[in-house]
Amino acid sequence: MDLIVHGGAGSAPDEPTARQAVLDDAARAGSDAASPLDAVRDAVAVLESNPRFNAGVGSTVQSDGVVRTDASVMTDDGLAGAACAMPGVEHAVDVARAVATETPHVLLAGDRAVEFADAVGVETDADLWTDDTRERWQAADPPDGDAAEQLAWVRERFGASHDTVGAVATDGDRVAAATSTGGRWFALAGRVGDVPQLGAGVYADERGGASATGEGEAIARFGLAKEAVRALDRHDPSKAAQTAVDAFADAIGGRAGVIVLDRAGRVGAAENTDAMQTATR
Repeated sequence: MDLIVHGGAGSAPDEPTARQAVLDDAARAGSDAASPLDAVRDAVAVLESNPRFNAGVGSTVQSDGVVRTDASVMTDDGLAGAACAMPGVEHAVDVARAVATETPHVLLAGDRAVEFADAVGVETDADLWTDDTRERWQAADPPDGDAAEQLAWVRERFGASHDTVGAVATDGDRVAAATSTGGRWFALAGRVGDVPQLGAGVYADERGGASATGEGEAIARFGLAKEAVRALDRHDPSKAAQTAVDAFADAIGGRAGVIVLDRAGRVGAAENTDAMQTATR
C-alpha cells in the first residue's frame, strides 16, 4: 500500500519531532490495511486520537463552548461520504466512511449525524477536550447569549489553528482519500469548513487523490483538493500539489496545503504556510 499522511498546514508546531513520530505511526497503520479506503481510515484514526492534532481529541472549540468534528472520504470510483458538526465524536472518519458505505447519501450533519454514528457503532460520547484546549478557551473570555451576541466575539478571534489531518492511499488499482478536522478556533457555533465538501477538503478519481488543509473558507471557495487532482493531467504529484497551491494563492490569497498521490503511488505535497508535516509509506 502506498500512502501519504499530513498533520495539517499552519504555524510551526511546538514539538515537531513528537508530532512527526505520530505521523509516522499513522502511515504505518495505514500501510497494513487491506484496501485504500481502510488505509486512509486507519491512518487518520491514529491522528484523531492524538491531542497534538486538530482532529478528534484536541479539536478546537466553537463559540458556544462545544467541540465539533467533521470528516470526509472519497474513492476513485466516486464512493463518497462526509459527516460534520458532530459533538462527542472522536473518530469522525468512521462516520464519514459509514455514510459512504451504508447510506445512499453523501453528507450527514449535526445531531442526526451523531445519532447515525451511534447506530453504526461509532463512539459518540468521547471527551474531546484537553488541558490545553480548556485553558485556551477559558483565557479567551468566552461569550454568553445567542448567536447574535456571539458574533462580535467571533469576528475578533476567528481564524487561528487550521491544522486539519488527512491521508491518501493506493494499492495500484484503487485510490482513496480522507480528511478529518476539529475546525478553526473561535468559529461561530455550527460553522462547517471545507473538510466535508467534496472537491474542497478531499477528492479522488481515476487520476489519484488529494487531501487539503488550511483556511477552510478559502479552500471551499477554490476547490483545492479537486484542483490538485486535476493537475495530475499535466504534472507529477509534487508539481501538481505546488501548482494547485500557487493557483489557490493567486485566486484566493489564502493559506493552505495539500497532499497528492497518483494511482502509481507517487506522492507530492505543497503548502504556503509556515509548516506542514507529512509521512509516507
